[in-house]
Amino acid sequence: MKKNVWTAVSTAMLFLPWTLLLLRMNAWALESPAAETLISCYSAFMIFSGLFTLFAYTKGNVRNNLMKVCLVINSLYAAGGIAAFCMMAVTKLS
Repeated sequence: MKKNVWTAVSTAMLFLPWTLLLLRMNAWALESPAAETLISCYSAFMIFSGLFTLFAYTKGNVRNNLMKVCLVINSLYAAGGIAAFCMMAVTKLS
């Protein structure tokens, strides 16, 4: 039962980052303080979801096929989140 819950949570984490596209359709989400906050929050969530899925796969021994797919996609999301943080840091420092 515990493995099914971890798989369900990891699967749900696959779809949340795509809601950023819906939020960015609003004019207020394109202005400077709101845009930076949105991207920072979504990047942090994407990194967390990648780490959570990696933890569930390695330490929780959840090794079904859906979890393998979630691991690959959430790891790519985590890499994208790290890249977004690095790009924001570079623009802040220059």
